Amino acid sequence: MVITQDTPREDILTATFAALADPTRRAMLARLTTGEATVTQLAEPFGISLPAVSRHLKVLERAGLITSSREAQWRPRRLDVEQLRRVDEWMAPYRAFFDIRMDRLEEQLKNQQKNLPTQSTAPGEQS
Repeated sequence: MVITQDTPREDILTATFAALADPTRRAMLARLTTGEATVTQLAEPFGISLPAVSRHLKVLERAGLITSSREAQWRPRRLDVEQLRRVDEWMAPYRAFFDIRMDRLEEQLKNQQKNLPTQSTAPGEQS
């Protein structure tokens, strides 16, 4: 699937999460946060062939997570943050939900801590 402006949001998210599901692709995206890189540069930390790296990059490109350009014989890839922004927007209500839940949990734990009996002596010792 190639992401376009007409692609339904659900399909975009599905393609994005599928691309992000692979740890090698996530590592490649992490590398691209430092700047553009060629296929050879992206392949360096992995024990996989250049064709395998190219396949990973195609998945990332189809999901709209990276773009490529042509500079002489090289085709450097760069991160395209727009798709990650869409994922972040989709996750915002869930993040808010979990923040509220964690705040409630913290409050509950503090209340339980206040209600615990204090011991002036260690168990088994007599005062």
